[in-house]
Amino acid sequence: MTREFPPSPLAGEGQPARSDGRVRGRREVMQTRAKAMRHEATPAEAAMWRLLRDRRLEGYKFRRQQTIDPYIVDFVCLARRLIVEVDGGQHSESRSDERRDAFLMSEGFSVVRFWNNDVLTNPAGVFDAIMAALATPHPSAALRLPPSPARGEGQGEHHG
Repeated sequence: MTREFPPSPLAGEGQPARSDGRVRGRREVMQTRAKAMRHEATPAEAAMWRLLRDRRLEGYKFRRQQTIDPYIVDFVCLARRLIVEVDGGQHSESRSDERRDAFLMSEGFSVVRFWNNDVLTNPAGVFDAIMAALATPHPSAALRLPPSPARGEGQGEHHG
């Protein structure tokens, strides 16, 4: 019986290898990390998920620990382009969170943040705030132009 060994570091330059020996790309690494984060939820994230899961907010579907490259967001409703973040004290006045939120907003998402303590002690208030955010269209929605008509549609007769 011969044993197969993983590829040498030169093949993947130290990046994690997949079970088939190929080097994993950034997207695949992020998806693996997001999956792990779903299983390592903080008590506040678990409480938020109980609030959002199973379309409990008027039928809106949320996903948890979703990759929106280059970030992993806590919760997202793709239909309303709403991201919900649950933050601990380390996020207080965070410059990286400001850059992250600016990027996500430039991608057409709204971002609402809740402190862990609020999620755990005031779930009704958090629920109301998320419902209000779902009801409020993203500011960039007004700037989006309607899709261009399909070829031949909307074109009048040629006069010439």
